[in-house]
Amino acid sequence: MTTFNSNFSDTSQRSRIAFVQSCWHRDIVDRLRDSFLKEYQELDSRQVDIIEVPGALEIPLRAKLLAVSNEYAAVVTAGLIVDGGIYRHEFVSSAVIDGLMRVQLDTGVPVFSAVLTPQDFLSEGQPEFFKEHFVIKGVEAAQTCAATLGPLVRDQVA
Repeated sequence: MTTFNSNFSDTSQRSRIAFVQSCWHRDIVDRLRDSFLKEYQELDSRQVDIIEVPGALEIPLRAKLLAVSNEYAAVVTAGLIVDGGIYRHEFVSSAVIDGLMRVQLDTGVPVFSAVLTPQDFLSEGQPEFFKEHFVIKGVEAAQTCAATLGPLVRDQVA
């Protein structure tokens, strides 16, 4: 079992960020990744390592393996879970988000989720909307990651 590391000064001093993305709906998720990278390079000098996994369900395990490696200051995740009209998307989105929260609580390494589950993706015009929306979410993920890591240098958990 992984021990929680409350030494955020140590964690936040690491020189790399992991970016884990699922490959399903790559044309959309890649836009989030690209906007994240562009924005993050303006905010922080850390190297960002891109790691791909087949689908969203594989993201939490990869995030945990990266978090316990002691190489990364944070793990950013990206994916698209589509509601195809069956219950599966609810199970998948819950499993992924719960898993990501567990990773950061178990390890003390910040994990940021840009894994999105649109309520209505399959209607006319929605895929085009989400292509643009994922660009915005990439920028927001970069800003959130940079803003979180800065204060962690000062803050400690008792």
